[in-house]
Amino acid sequence: MDQIEKFYKNKKVFVTGHTGFKGSWLASVLLKYGSKVIGYSKNDLKRKNYEKFVNYKKIKNIYGNILDFKTLKLSIKKYKPDIIFHLAAQSLVSDSYKNPVKTFQTNLIGSVNVMEATRSCLQVKSLVMITSDKCYHNKEIKRGYKENDILGGDDPYSASKAAAEMAYNSFNKSFFSKNKKIGVATARAGNVIGGGDWSEDRLIPDCIRAIIKKRNLIIRNPFATRPWQHVLEPISGYLMLGEKLYKKPKVYSGSWNFGPQSNQTKSVQEVVKIMMSIIDKKKKCKIFIKKGNFKESTLLKLNSNKANKKLKWKTRWTMNNSIIQAAIWYDCYLNKIDINKVTQNQINHYLKTN
Repeated sequence: MDQIEKFYKNKKVFVTGHTGFKGSWLASVLLKYGSKVIGYSKNDLKRKNYEKFVNYKKIKNIYGNILDFKTLKLSIKKYKPDIIFHLAAQSLVSDSYKNPVKTFQTNLIGSVNVMEATRSCLQVKSLVMITSDKCYHNKEIKRGYKENDILGGDDPYSASKAAAEMAYNSFNKSFFSKNKKIGVATARAGNVIGGGDWSEDRLIPDCIRAIIKKRNLIIRNPFATRPWQHVLEPISGYLMLGEKLYKKPKVYSGSWNFGPQSNQTKSVQEVVKIMMSIIDKKKKCKIFIKKGNFKESTLLKLNSNKANKKLKWKTRWTMNNSIIQAAIWYDCYLNKIDINKVTQNQINHYLKTN
């Protein structure tokens, strides 16, 4: 048992958005570590994402909306968690154009609700607020963005995440900094891939749906370059940050980037090629290009030197391996292999990789 596993064993951990893509993987790792997980989500437990690979019977599941402040506050006060990870969000750029008000409500007001509810529970020692790499004012420069770079965002999703970061900064300076017993931080990552993501208008889920429904795959920006990383990479960073905040709250409070190495980038087209070589060996799915009707960035990188140096965090899997592991997960899903075992095997494989 390593240090971080010892730390999380028997800790009470409250996770918002635990039935989402990242939340499901985080809950799975926490269960492996022996944590007592309390999940808060508005989504039904029967979602493909959740019941297929998370042992939800070991989790205290609370059905609630992040915008329902009363229920959220009562839940946190009732279970008195040691640590909170806030992942509940509206996470799609495309959906933010269709529902900008909902996007700002969920990502900004939802985050404010979590911080305010946390203030009411003295048992909480660590709060990790998950935002996004898109919180930066992206000028599509070649260097990676640092934590002190300007925040912003042209589309509603990016702007809502920047707004959540600004709200965190306000709460931290106004309230949390005056409480020596709690550490609060934001964590920024993006272009995360892995099994169990069924979101609309995302590259890999779109690939899988094309296979399942036996239809053509439409990609919007084939030459757009992204620093792809497996979902377990930022999750390992979130967990390290949660531990550090618990032990030395004022040293580690702040904002943190968790992105892949700068040379780990591939175009959308290259990712699709690797994915399809595993899940569509017979090449039944034809690929077409259709330009999207909303603006998307073609280049966005993070500089994670702060996490590398101060947390000793680093990515473990190469980009190729990350894509392959995601493809293997979905291939197993399509072939009706026990996906819970596949997930656990991938977690074990990841944790054993230096």
